[in-house]
Amino acid sequence: MTRDGIRIHEADGFAGMHKAGRLAAEILDRVADHVFVGQTTGALDKLIEGMVNDAGATSATIGYKGYQHASCISVNHVVCHGIPGDKVLKDGDILNIDVTVIVDGWYGDTSRMFVAGKLNRKAERLIQVTHDSLMIGIEAVKPGNTFGDIGFAIQSFVERQRMSVVRDFCGHGLGTVFHAPPNVLHYGRAGTGPTLEEGMFFTIEPMVNLGRPETKILADDWTAVTRDKSLSAQFEHSIGVTSDGCEIFTLSPAGRFHPTYT
Repeated sequence: MTRDGIRIHEADGFAGMHKAGRLAAEILDRVADHVFVGQTTGALDKLIEGMVNDAGATSATIGYKGYQHASCISVNHVVCHGIPGDKVLKDGDILNIDVTVIVDGWYGDTSRMFVAGKLNRKAERLIQVTHDSLMIGIEAVKPGNTFGDIGFAIQSFVERQRMSVVRDFCGHGLGTVFHAPPNVLHYGRAGTGPTLEEGMFFTIEPMVNLGRPETKILADDWTAVTRDKSLSAQFEHSIGVTSDGCEIFTLSPAGRFHPTYT
């Protein structure tokens, strides 16, 4: 069944999404210890690919529109879709690692921030605001609210912190497909957009910049960066709407979703 083009899932869908989401989150838990000064983003990606394969799962990104990696790794002013490679992490670098796995046909999609070496104060504040904006957006998810309520909650919080929300990328529906309706904007007006209903599955994944919100795509046709070279951060959860709120499918089993977990 669909509503406004958005699929409504049953109980078995929640079980499938919890299994896929848990694996994606576990992989990011495990990769955390491998993020350090001198490490390369390509080596991190190879570790992730091995973890996906060892779990008997499938990477959703390898082969997706020609992409050839098991993760996107976005460092410093890279907003999203950073391609793993020879880049060596330096002291103070912040990075988002985004992983999507397929388990029994269900897609688990999550990303979080990591730090190489010592975290500086500006980056720390950006990471905290971005994390908190995701959780504030999730708090707006319950039947009867709208997708505009989610975007409004995120945008108004971020802008009160004198940071900006990226407009060029958004969250998305998922389930037994990688990307599906609706587009989940991280900005907007309260009370607008489709109404949330039990059984809807989607990601919320705000990208927040220390500077202006504008982005540009590099020549590789994947990597998005801030136009003003300001730092950017992102957190992402996959969630399902329940009768009285929502369930987060991609909670960190080890409590490592925030990089200052230690």
